[in-house]
Amino acid sequence: MDDLHARVLAHVPAGGRVLDAGCGSGRDALAFHRAGYQVQAFDGSAAMVALAREHTGLAVRQMRFEEVEGPDAFGGGFDLVWASATLLHVPRAELVATSGRLVGLLNPGGVLFASFKQGETEREKNGRRFTDMTESMLADFIAALGLDLLDLWSGDDARPGREGERWVSGVGRRG
Repeated sequence: MDDLHARVLAHVPAGGRVLDAGCGSGRDALAFHRAGYQVQAFDGSAAMVALAREHTGLAVRQMRFEEVEGPDAFGGGFDLVWASATLLHVPRAELVATSGRLVGLLNPGGVLFASFKQGETEREKNGRRFTDMTESMLADFIAALGLDLLDLWSGDDARPGREGERWVSGVGRRG
């Protein structure tokens, strides 16, 4: 993940404020913290929050995207909202409204990172919902959030056993 972190952090001031939205085990939150960023994180799963707290030593919150309020709830705005493989669980019809809550947490000039599995469908697999995106769909999504597109790319899933799966990622900046 180091290359991905570096690619996104190139758009974020050193030591800036980062929110890991849907942090899972806290892997990325910990990497940002170790790199000198001021990190806050949340996840909707109590089990993941407990794991992330143990793994990172950070005060990870349990909350869902729908519960995100303005920046005051987090002690101020963020220079980066990191939504790695998390917004893909939001239904397409709710994606702009839900993600708009995260955009509302950005400082002027702050960036949102989002990644989705590559495709055009909405589906359910093993009891989990997925909203897939193509590069053009992700570009349109970032524009619909009122963000300026800074970077957009696709690539293979590097995890063992995930050969053939591809991801689409993008970075948008709040004006």
